[in-house]
Amino acid sequence: MQLFEQPCPGEDPRPGGQIGEVELSTYTPPAGVPGKPAAPHFLPVLCCVSPSGSRVPCDLLGGPGGFTLEDALFGLLFGADATLLQSPVVLCGLPDGQLCCVILKALVTSRSAPGDPNALVKILHHLEEPVIFIGALKTEPQAAEAAENFLPDEDVHSDCLVALGHHGRMLAIKASWDESGKLVPELREYCLPGPVLCAACGGGGRVYHSTPSDLCVVDLSRGSTLLGPEQPEEGPGGLPPMLCPASLNICSVVSLSASPRTHEGGTKLLALSAKGRLMTCSLDLDSEIPGPARMTTESAGRKIKELLSGIGNISERVSFLKKAVDQRNKALTSLNEAMNVSCALLSSGTGPRPISCTTSTTWSRLQTQDMLMATCVLENSSSFSLDQGWTLCIQVLTSSCALDLDSACSAITYTIPVDQLGPGARREVTLPLGPGENGGLDLPVTVSCTLFYSLREVVGGALAPSDSEDPFLDECPSDVLPEQEGVCLPLSRHTVDMLQCLRFPGLAPPHTRAPSPLGPTRDPVVTFLETCREPGSQPAGPASLRAEFLPPSVASIKVSAELLRAALKDGHSGVPLCCATLQWLLAENAAVDVVRARALSSIQGVAPDGADVHLIVREVAMTDLCPAGPIQAVEIQVESSSLADICRAHHAVVGRMQTMVTEQAAQGSSAPDLRVQYLRQIHANHETLLREVQTLRDRLCTEDEASSCATAQRLLQVYRQLRHPSLILL
Repeated sequence: MQLFEQPCPGEDPRPGGQIGEVELSTYTPPAGVPGKPAAPHFLPVLCCVSPSGSRVPCDLLGGPGGFTLEDALFGLLFGADATLLQSPVVLCGLPDGQLCCVILKALVTSRSAPGDPNALVKILHHLEEPVIFIGALKTEPQAAEAAENFLPDEDVHSDCLVALGHHGRMLAIKASWDESGKLVPELREYCLPGPVLCAACGGGGRVYHSTPSDLCVVDLSRGSTLLGPEQPEEGPGGLPPMLCPASLNICSVVSLSASPRTHEGGTKLLALSAKGRLMTCSLDLDSEIPGPARMTTESAGRKIKELLSGIGNISERVSFLKKAVDQRNKALTSLNEAMNVSCALLSSGTGPRPISCTTSTTWSRLQTQDMLMATCVLENSSSFSLDQGWTLCIQVLTSSCALDLDSACSAITYTIPVDQLGPGARREVTLPLGPGENGGLDLPVTVSCTLFYSLREVVGGALAPSDSEDPFLDECPSDVLPEQEGVCLPLSRHTVDMLQCLRFPGLAPPHTRAPSPLGPTRDPVVTFLETCREPGSQPAGPASLRAEFLPPSVASIKVSAELLRAALKDGHSGVPLCCATLQWLLAENAAVDVVRARALSSIQGVAPDGADVHLIVREVAMTDLCPAGPIQAVEIQVESSSLADICRAHHAVVGRMQTMVTEQAAQGSSAPDLRVQYLRQIHANHETLLREVQTLRDRLCTEDEASSCATAQRLLQVYRQLRHPSLILL
């Protein structure tokens, strides 16, 4: 700080020679952190203060930056030397928070008698934040009212010094009397809303300060209406214990000036906004901010109850809304998992599926009846989890429903909720396939496994929870809920045929042989009559009569030995072709290991209804098809006394052959030269037999019971001829 001599009127207006200098010690904050906004730069705040008896003209005190303090406060702040010398004092508010002063006449005398520079600077206080404003005002009611009536060019003696920091810390200093009657300085710090952009002192002991969001006013005068009648007051000359800022609803004011009281009785503010707009604001705080009326105990209690009730309602609403948000977040997470699972399953193609379901069958005895059970194993090999909304649907479709689409469907669907099936986990489900209540088992049976994701359960439950009694949640519109019930993802389709259901009680060792499989539940009257027959007599049931008097029905199919060798080369090397073929046919039967161990080429089993079924595999030579010589073939023959069982077994064998021929045809296999004329003759013979079948079936519908017996016998013979074709699969 440098002090220069002021030129006399008529001389060069430039400052005269330097008559004093002192250096103020400040702390410079370190540079900002790279990558973050730089800290705002603050300049020092300077103002000139003079005692009330000073003969220095008012216009020489620095204009708006200078003011006069009462002698009592001036002497307490700056000491007896400044009071005796009647010297103006420069107050400095520094960016590091220091509030210090320099006595100008002491600075002048230091030129002739240099002394310690530190003695020239006195630190009054430290706000610990950048100083934004230094001012003074009248706080005593009578003095403040008189000060408001002064003319603008009249000198006002302030009794309170105010300093305001950037973050809202405010310092007020006033001369006060202690308990012993001694005059002492009273310092109070207040916390105001920040950050503070600018401030100004107005009449009536009011301080105006601006923040980015508002312009506020606080009142330091005693008995102020802004404090309210309930605020305790200090002793004479004291400062209020706390300040309550009042909002003026003006934002982003960067510079502010308060004019004296107007003729209308209000205060006029001149404000400059951050956008460069200059505004004048006329205020009448006495009428706009009346003091609050005194509240009775009853009204206070009622007000407290209303506030507590409002707090409770808001807390309840927050709780319900938080629950709703949690449900929707959970639904979004579930939808994301469902999308990932769907994409993984649909993009797997023919390769291994990330989520698979395998089906196997086995016989189990329940009470007095054997039951065919299907075991479905759902395995999660993906990295996703199947949680809420997922269901495993298993549909069991019998042959009667699959073949006749117009008939009443006898399909049964089982739904098993999938709960918490994480990666690597598996879920096993066992369900009965038959026989049913009528004792029959319609083969083949198709078991279809499908994953179902319920959009209604997940999305609908989150948007419109049924168990919520929240009166605050708006009802979800119906068009927001998904139109579809859910998403179906097929996993597997497994067909259970006669070859899988055959049982072979004769294959078990003698010491571990299980009792013969039980057939369907029998009529108790028939069981009673059988127990009453004479020992040694033959049973008289329908199955026994059919087995004794009717020849077994036979069906056969011939396959090229070369075709079978090409299809069975993997896993059957070194095994005779007939044995390998029988093992391939019974690959999904529980007895395949015993058949493989004994190298069997023929076997006799028991159908689900108790009838015997005989499978025979042998090598034959076809001599009439190829002119180059006989074709080596394998004949697969099925024998049974039950026409229904032989049809089912024959259907199962043909189905496996169709799959094998399709796979080999895709590999480009070629057939040998054949006698086309011979094939045409065989085809014509088959066409003739098929026409005869249609004629016989039509005749059965019109003939009486006596003549229909011969027709049925002939129809059975034609069917046997059709099941013994002279053709071969090549």
